[in-house]
Amino acid sequence: MPTKRKPDVAEPGADATSADVWSADCPSRRVLELIANKWALLLIPLLRGKPQRNNELLRKVGGISQKMLTQTLRELELNGLVLREDRQTVPPHVEYRLSPLGLSLSRTLIAVDRWAEANHAQIDAAREEATR
Repeated sequence: MPTKRKPDVAEPGADATSADVWSADCPSRRVLELIANKWALLLIPLLRGKPQRNNELLRKVGGISQKMLTQTLRELELNGLVLREDRQTVPPHVEYRLSPLGLSLSRTLIAVDRWAEANHAQIDAAREEATR
């Protein structure tokens, strides 16, 4: 019986011996669930630049509601990808920025965003062709 071989896609420093995303009980599946959220996919690269306030993010991410923005930022913060800084002022001044871990992920997600922008027409054409 041939042995199952993992693709060579691990990032430097990753512990590839203990993680296998194709295994149903692998903890890395939780990470994939977290970043597969469309709002996370948009917010993480957007936060790569400078720290941003809630309303800035709300204006930049078309279609996101305040509720979804807050929920997504909290989830990203809880999982160590985003840092929240509350300056304890009146009126409230809260900024969000990427943690070092979030910054490392943003590099990959920016490539995914650029790929989506470059290939959306082909995807739309294939979908249209398949539904004829």
